[in-house]
Amino acid sequence: MPLHYPFSAVVGSDDMALALLLNAVSPSVGGVLIRGEKGTAKSTMVRALAGILPQIEVVAGDRFTSAPSDRGTETPDGPIPHDAPTEHRPVRLVELPIGATEDRIAGSLHLEKALSEGVTAFEPGLLARAHRGLLYVDEVNLLHDHVVDQLLDAAAMGRVTVERDGVSVEHAARFVLIGTMNPEEGELRPQLLDRFGLTVEVSAPREAALRAEVIRRRVAFDSDPEGFSATFAADELALRERIVAARERVSGIELTDWALTKIATVCAGFDVDGMRADIVTARTAAAHAAWEGRTRITRADIRVAARMALPHRRRRAPFDAPGLDEDLLDRLLGDDDEPDPRDDGPDTDGPGENDTKNDDDNNTSDSTTGQQDPQSGASAEDPGDAGDTEGAEGTDRTESDADEDGPRSESSNDTDAGADADTRTETGDPQQGDRDAGENGRPGGAATEPGTVTAASDPYRTRLLTVAGTGHGVSGRRSRAITTTGRRTGSAGFTGSDVHLPATIRAAASHQAARGREAGRDGGRLLLSARDLRSAVREGREANLVLFCVDASGSMAARTRMEQVKTAILSLLLDAYRRRDKVGLVTFRGSGAQVALPPTSSVDVAAARLAELPAGGRTPLAEGLLTAAELLRVERVRDPQRRPLVVVVTDGRATHGPDALARSRAAAAGLASHGVASVVVDCESGRFRMGLASELATHLGAEHIPLGEVTAEGLTHTVRTHTAPDRRTTALTEGEVA
Repeated sequence: MPLHYPFSAVVGSDDMALALLLNAVSPSVGGVLIRGEKGTAKSTMVRALAGILPQIEVVAGDRFTSAPSDRGTETPDGPIPHDAPTEHRPVRLVELPIGATEDRIAGSLHLEKALSEGVTAFEPGLLARAHRGLLYVDEVNLLHDHVVDQLLDAAAMGRVTVERDGVSVEHAARFVLIGTMNPEEGELRPQLLDRFGLTVEVSAPREAALRAEVIRRRVAFDSDPEGFSATFAADELALRERIVAARERVSGIELTDWALTKIATVCAGFDVDGMRADIVTARTAAAHAAWEGRTRITRADIRVAARMALPHRRRRAPFDAPGLDEDLLDRLLGDDDEPDPRDDGPDTDGPGENDTKNDDDNNTSDSTTGQQDPQSGASAEDPGDAGDTEGAEGTDRTESDADEDGPRSESSNDTDAGADADTRTETGDPQQGDRDAGENGRPGGAATEPGTVTAASDPYRTRLLTVAGTGHGVSGRRSRAITTTGRRTGSAGFTGSDVHLPATIRAAASHQAARGREAGRDGGRLLLSARDLRSAVREGREANLVLFCVDASGSMAARTRMEQVKTAILSLLLDAYRRRDKVGLVTFRGSGAQVALPPTSSVDVAAARLAELPAGGRTPLAEGLLTAAELLRVERVRDPQRRPLVVVVTDGRATHGPDALARSRAAAAGLASHGVASVVVDCESGRFRMGLASELATHLGAEHIPLGEVTAEGLTHTVRTHTAPDRRTTALTEGEVA
């Protein structure tokens, strides 16, 4: 077995170390979610945790890791004898792959015994193997929904129930759930997020000396794993002994009325949902007190617990930045005198020591990992990454500008936008208005300054958009598709998993006589061959790609108009988050187009990019369409089964480069030739209109929608009623979905 990097040798991850150790002391804390950028030792530290956990006593030979106290109870293998022998073994760390199937996770029919012996036997899955151990999910935010559903059931009930393929069993599955994720790759479903007791944010240390120490230790381990591990053997043993002592102490920790009131005050003050936050905070505070050698909970313990148990529970919407306001936490904890502890045992070195020394300087914990700089865990206090912070600042700045300008009525918007249209009509030059708006500032107050950022209004709940027909994309919650989950609708040739037993038996039945099976002989066993195997065909829901191609030129820069567009996109982003879709954003202005948001499921990144979107300049429409087509081509290679819908938001003008209109029409025809379903939202307004967006829609083979319908509800209603020429794209209202 390969050696894992020692837990005590990890540098720069104090908060992560403390969260993992508190779960080791008290598994009832409920696991930990570790959020952070790439290369921050998330997986390394989780795998190292199993090496310092004390061994557990189990019933010898039991496949379900039953404890000695379980003797006399039933398991899928039958009752455990009262005199069953026991043995000690290390705690298991079970890794759950992202692409694991349902039968591999929860268990299913033992196929070999069913086919060769004709008996029904249960084959345990990964959840059974993780019982009384650690279940680790790397990139947990990328799990398919059906896997998330199974984890939710097991985490909530502490048991796994399997009802499939003729098998009906139930067994215990109590484990510490540990997940790691990179927030840039998408968020976690709120239901599963709440099941993690604690959450911590990690980032690479910024101090040169600390980074150098990380490299030094990693190189030393790679060159001599055994020698490096031996160097930290004493530290590993000390951690294990401290965990054992804390486990013995935690059940006797006194949760006083003062501590209960403080915990309730903090949770209520942060407006968390439900009561799980209060319970987890209390359990975590008790575990921290036990880890520090105390017999009752103090203010420092509650502070540490709140920093880890509340950030992921106080988020009110998917776009809210994670984190905790520590100034508010200090105010809620107050400075009233705590009851004098009867026995505050000596402090010891390790994570959390700093919390008991000085309440004003406990943003991080001292390290159990051999590091000497306590600042490495500061990322847990960061309410979000730099992108989120910049996006928030950009939004605040824009809202401030909007307040100074004052509210505008819908009629004023029409007047502003109409100034451009009037100018174009009177001059006979479709480019003149754009030149005026993009180069000369505000012609008659028609548009904001080039590069101005406009804020979106609050998003609305959108109608469900779906793509017509039956696709074969990745499992999601939007369009009908053949996926790995859902209701079983038929069978097909064997694909290596999800055996359709009735179909397999039917396929073999007609060959029994030819294979020499006779009534009364062969023990009644069915004679099978490999070509009889069938896999189930399941119909569920798939996720889609909604790509916005947005004109951000000077003619679009009227503040109310961009506000409507941004609000619609923001609303669909929120819906995409709930339905596990991808959303992309291409913008064009000035002299070219850019991919403002590559296709992603991360709504936090998407909202930040949308908030920063400026407007002003000429209109390079052809470049925008060509960029969208290239982005779809790349995505088609990466994910050929994900079906896209392109929403082009423009007034149809093309003013950049020679033959701008002709090139834009050619680009539109090229996009249409690939069968891409699309919608053109016409932003031209005023009394005199040139109808350029309508012509663009004709070349795209798309439906033309006037600007008046571009609200969060109007836009989605438009797409809902849209059907592409090949009739692959349509949409249903919530009430029409089966």
